[in-house]
Amino acid sequence: MVDWRRNLAALWLAEFTAILGFSFAFPFLPLFLHRELHIPNGSQLAFWTGVSAGITGFALALTGPIWGRLADRYGRKPMLVRAMVGGGISVGLMGLAQSALQLTVLRGIQGASSGTVAAATALVATETPAEHLAWGLGILNSAISLGSAAGPAAGGLAANLVGLRAIFLGGGVLLLLAMVPVLLAVRESPRRVSRAVTPPTLQVLRAARPGTIKALIVLMVAQALLQTSYGAAQQLVVLRFVQLMPNARDAQSITGVTFAAAGIATALAAVTFSRLLRRSSYRAVITTAATLLGVTLLLTAAGRTPAVIIVTFVLSSFVSGTMIPAFGTMVGLEVPPVVQATIFGFSSSAVSIGFGFGPLIGGLIASAAGAQAGLIVAAALALILAAVVGFAAREPQPIIERDNA
Repeated sequence: MVDWRRNLAALWLAEFTAILGFSFAFPFLPLFLHRELHIPNGSQLAFWTGVSAGITGFALALTGPIWGRLADRYGRKPMLVRAMVGGGISVGLMGLAQSALQLTVLRGIQGASSGTVAAATALVATETPAEHLAWGLGILNSAISLGSAAGPAAGGLAANLVGLRAIFLGGGVLLLLAMVPVLLAVRESPRRVSRAVTPPTLQVLRAARPGTIKALIVLMVAQALLQTSYGAAQQLVVLRFVQLMPNARDAQSITGVTFAAAGIATALAAVTFSRLLRRSSYRAVITTAATLLGVTLLLTAAGRTPAVIIVTFVLSSFVSGTMIPAFGTMVGLEVPPVVQATIFGFSSSAVSIGFGFGPLIGGLIASAAGAQAGLIVAAALALILAAVVGFAAREPQPIIERDNA
């Protein structure tokens, strides 16, 4: 028998280290373009920020289902190791980029070759007992959130000491180190790894609970909306700091502090969200959180000082953090184990589409009308998300009913 708790502990450490590597440099992308690649502040910086940040999501969206299908055939663990190697090499090479175009190409390679979150989520979902799934995915997401919190803080400190280019190399090294707990401690059930051929995915879904395909489509649209809204806000907040703080070093430091606080808020939400489910439902939790996300992003847009922007963005991160593991749990409870990695691959693609469109839309709007206008659009997308979940999503089947079905 596989010890799912040991797996979860090892995957927590691995994902914390991997996301630490990704977020070590990612929040400083606009600053890297501005200071190292000499893109002038204004519409050009907003444009290249959106394009270089968005290409990663689009590339991952194309490859996510492929990696998911391979994981169902050959195992989730090999796909997680592959993602960490691909991410480590591509992130490290970004420090050598000499132009915005080179950086954008490397960001695309990163997206196509990585995908650690989807692989780790599939491992947790298939090896964790159903009654512990919401808690397990919340714990995994806390590692992602804490990595996102520690990365910018450490990256900001490192950037001040050794420069922006060096932090990309550091991020690549951290991603490669993340493989160690996976290789040493993570185990998969033999029945999952030994299966040479998996049944057609649509055939399995049609044989499951009636309406499963429609329910999954709604969830993936909602995941894309969430990531589009929050992903746009992340880069727009940095642009606001650049506008409000002409001193690049000050903007660099405040960016690290802001993303660190946002990551901690997201981690707290991920760990505690399962308690809300004891008193409420998945739909109620997500609909309420999406509405609050829209409100807090509107307040961020209205902010005139760095302090106001930091507080409202951290609150946005907290409510966003309740939705990420909730969506993952809903997907896991809708899907039979035999095709879970494939579906999580498609789910990852939906998130990645948002990860691509968010910075791109935010960057284009900011280049045309300013960062505040982009934040207003991000808030509107969050309110649309609340409507989609409130009116079109369904509650996942209770665990006892699902296991007896």
